[in-house]
Amino acid sequence: MNAKKRYEIFQRLKEHNPEPATELKYNNTFQLLVAVILSAQATDVGVNKATTALFRKCKTPASILKLGEEVLKGYIKTIGLYNTKSKNIIKTCHMLIDKHRGQVPQDRAALEALPGVGRKTANVVLNTAFGHPTIAVDTHIFRVANRTRMAPGKNVLEVEKKLLKFVPGEFRLDAHHWLILHGRYTCIARKPRCGSCVIEDLCEFKNKTEN
Repeated sequence: MNAKKRYEIFQRLKEHNPEPATELKYNNTFQLLVAVILSAQATDVGVNKATTALFRKCKTPASILKLGEEVLKGYIKTIGLYNTKSKNIIKTCHMLIDKHRGQVPQDRAALEALPGVGRKTANVVLNTAFGHPTIAVDTHIFRVANRTRMAPGKNVLEVEKKLLKFVPGEFRLDAHHWLILHGRYTCIARKPRCGSCVIEDLCEFKNKTEN
């Protein structure tokens, strides 16, 4: 795929959705971090259902620690891997208080040092909370990048590096949300909705569908 096509793809995605945003619900950066930790191998809808009551009660690391691990589990028990995620969130809250004065750091290395936070989670927080032009490659973005041939790669890191290289600078900040939403609702896994896709004629996927 050439640069002209890539530019047109993002121009259309922008026209279709000028202000893309995460579908996770949160009120501050700490809550976003918790929500993204919980979202691993879970849907945003499922995370939002679990965190609605939790986030009404807890807005800081200290408030989560006051709650305690067992009570925290009760709030998030509908989410997969909730036992491990509860332990990681408690450990992360301790680290935020001990090392970062209770604040979520803007530094990638500091974020990735937090329990339950990998590169993808760090990218989401850096992009969504702090406005860094990062691209967190999840299963949706990995699929869209490979299927369209926009930035094909064998693993998520390879796709991430190619996207950062190939996405035009003016679109890089919002590229993460455009691509994830496109993969979630249009370029879906089993049968992409090519007939209703705004970039169908630019996409280089060979087995397009009519719907």
